[in-house]
Amino acid sequence: MADLSARLDRAVTRGLTAVTAGAIGRYQSAVLRIGISLTWLLFLLREYPNRGRLYGPDSPWGFDLAKQLVAGNHAFTVLLWSDSRAWFELGYAFAVLASASLLLGWRTRTSALMFMVGVLSLQNRSVFLGDGGDNVVHIMAIYLAFTRCGQVWSLDSRRARRAAEKAAAEAGAEGAPETAPEAGRPAEAAEAGEVPSEGAGKGLAADSGAAGGVLARTASAEGSAPATAAPAAARGRGRAGLDPVGIALWVVFGAVLVGAGAAGKLSTGWALIFWACWVGQAVWWAVRRWAPGEPRTVMDIMGNVIHNGAMLVIAVEVCLIYSTAGWYKIQGSRWQDGTALYYPLHLDDFTPWPALSHALGSSDVMVMLISYGTVIVQVAFPFTLFNRRVKNVLLGGMMLEHASIAVVLGLPFFSLAMITADAVFLPTSFLLWLERLVVGAVTRGRGRTAVVPAQRAGEPEPAAGPPQGAHDSASGSGNGSAPGDGSASEAEPAAGPHPPTALA
Repeated sequence: MADLSARLDRAVTRGLTAVTAGAIGRYQSAVLRIGISLTWLLFLLREYPNRGRLYGPDSPWGFDLAKQLVAGNHAFTVLLWSDSRAWFELGYAFAVLASASLLLGWRTRTSALMFMVGVLSLQNRSVFLGDGGDNVVHIMAIYLAFTRCGQVWSLDSRRARRAAEKAAAEAGAEGAPETAPEAGRPAEAAEAGEVPSEGAGKGLAADSGAAGGVLARTASAEGSAPATAAPAAARGRGRAGLDPVGIALWVVFGAVLVGAGAAGKLSTGWALIFWACWVGQAVWWAVRRWAPGEPRTVMDIMGNVIHNGAMLVIAVEVCLIYSTAGWYKIQGSRWQDGTALYYPLHLDDFTPWPALSHALGSSDVMVMLISYGTVIVQVAFPFTLFNRRVKNVLLGGMMLEHASIAVVLGLPFFSLAMITADAVFLPTSFLLWLERLVVGAVTRGRGRTAVVPAQRAGEPEPAAGPPQGAHDSASGSGNGSAPGDGSASEAEPAAGPHPPTALA
């Protein structure tokens, strides 16, 4: 009994450490950020000539009808604050800029919130437009606002990395150690629009370790640093949080909230949500500015818990999308007899390539196989998350299915949104291999030799090719398939691209 209790305690400790010590699924959240913002940006640009009829004053769904609907369902949209053409054009331009900013990962925490505002404003203005892809963008835009999706593959992460390298060089020039109170968290700081302090060292530029380790390093840096580190650390604490651009953005956001509230444009629920975001960002800035020690660590833990919870909700949402779609298909007679695919292939609205659609629809065997295969994959996918290899096979099949829908049925934005949602289950090892492949190709295209970072001291030499197993689970275990970067996923990658043998 005592042994069982001890094992249970260890399991709970490992679980709490995994949830609080760092952001799980950093690469998956970055893919989600890039894919969803790119989908919405491309849609807005393609429909720019038709924007007035879709969401503006020329829309068949008139301003008064939209106001009546929103008054009943309490949906949020800034486009109904005024019926002027200039206000609509400003709102549309804002949505485009917010999408581009989130795509690039510039001021990610601010951009994610602004992206959500843009998506909700346009879609809730004309709720009867679009397809299933719009629903996916709508949902993911809300969840992305709660994630730390700019820690990798973003302008924020690049800016934080450069600031940490500069700070380390300056600290080294003064004879100070590379570790300081603000070290180890440049990515989180950059997401808030902040530049890490001068004490941030490159040795701890990756995510923080366990909460206890973070506290220990913080206490060590604050309490036992040599005298030569004092000037750099003091200047680091003094400069932490200084960011005129980020401050200006949130000041403007606060002013808009005050004006909208005074004019009665915001409902009580939405006002509370936006003011909670504003106050949370202000507290984060204040803690980084004046309390970079243990309070900063507590804020990091809270941010990690919120991020990890949001990633779990996203994974569950994707499973619900497929399971409900599959079970509804099972109840349809056309899916039961295997002829469902035949009918959309003969509709003019879904045949951008008539010859291809008719050729595919003329094969009874292909129609039956694709119809039954679609149902099987959608129903089975949520149950395969506990088996890494089967999950990866079905994941590839679903992505191929949506790519085919984009070409055959002419639904590119729906397909891109669904492929992006599927990508939350991609193994981290595959994403790291893909990153090395892209970076290598870009570097060779520029005529330069890729520089591989040196192995950190104390780390085991990585095996050639993508690591197997540990990257698939949120906790780092070999069998789980929730989106995550288990502890093994942050190991230094091997030099050069290697083919992902099993996508695991």
